[in-house]
Amino acid sequence: MMFEHLVVFKFNDKITSDKQQEFVAQLLALQEQVPGIVDLTAGVNITEETDRIQGFTIGLRVTFEDQEALRNYGPHPAHQAFVASLNGWVENVIVTDYPIPSR
Repeated sequence: MMFEHLVVFKFNDKITSDKQQEFVAQLLALQEQVPGIVDLTAGVNITEETDRIQGFTIGLRVTFEDQEALRNYGPHPAHQAFVASLNGWVENVIVTDYPIPSR
């Protein structure tokens, strides 16, 4: 069974749009670096529901081939390098993982 991994990032007020785009590019590159990723999308939040955004400005969706691939993602060096690059920029992160039927 495949697994979906959803993440939204809330950054501090020092973040620039260029830095946000840099983070998005780093996230997109993970698909080529981490085994077991079936699909990956990431981008800057453009919702018009401004009363609901609560400062969360980047979203990430990763589909993994199975739960083992999801478990291996966290400690993978490419993912750890991305997490380290967030130091000093992030105020909050929300993560949700759930199984999805194979397509």
